[in-house]
Amino acid sequence: GESKAITNVFKLADRVLNSDAAILVIGESGTGKEMLAKAIHDGSNRSNGTFVPVNSAAITRELADSLLFGHKKGSFTGANEDRTGYFEQADGGTLFLDEIGDMELSIQAKVLRVLEEKTVRRVGEKSERKVDFRIVSATNRDLADSIQKGKFRKDLYYRLEEYPLFLPPLRDRQNDVLLLAQHFLDEYCENNQLRPMSFSAEISDQITKHQWPGNIRELKNAIRRAAIRSDGQEVNNISFSNIESA
Repeated sequence: GESKAITNVFKLADRVLNSDAAILVIGESGTGKEMLAKAIHDGSNRSNGTFVPVNSAAITRELADSLLFGHKKGSFTGANEDRTGYFEQADGGTLFLDEIGDMELSIQAKVLRVLEEKTVRRVGEKSERKVDFRIVSATNRDLADSIQKGKFRKDLYYRLEEYPLFLPPLRDRQNDVLLLAQHFLDEYCENNQLRPMSFSAEISDQITKHQWPGNIRELKNAIRRAAIRSDGQEVNNISFSNIESA
């Protein structure tokens, strides 16, 4: 993007690239929070390490220890081999905890301990392992409200929010909409071995005026649908999602 709204985010991200400060990316669903986290990793001095994206909502209480810390072969039924947990996988690199606001409270306590001590112990082992990782998390929730409702730990919030980055919704980036739309159209044509396509003036106007409640994810889907339905090299029909923003 080239809009002031997004270039300001880039400038703020540049300042923290080579710091180990914990970054909290805040933005609506579909604004590209994981893409920003990956870009921060790729531009940092940890780029040679692994970028480990984790869906926080998918970590269940029963599997939390094994997923986060790993386990030793034979430590429980079904542990047929040694497993490296997410924290160890990110050793030397970046751990990205997506939608951290959806993580269960009991699991939040486990994450906080590792962030403070930088050690993990695999299930079935007695010794601690040192881990060195950079933490980037993201949320589309109002974590202050979640804290008030007892759904998120205040101490973990302050540990994750050393350096907040606010990712603007697409409706606040109107100058970027056509740029992104053409990027997704070019990407679709390249991936499907098609000749380059462009938008008619009418479609360009419709794309610019739409509010995009689903943000970049909605835009990408709309452009792909339009490309599939179009004959020739000009896109002259587009449909938008009928789901209103919450």
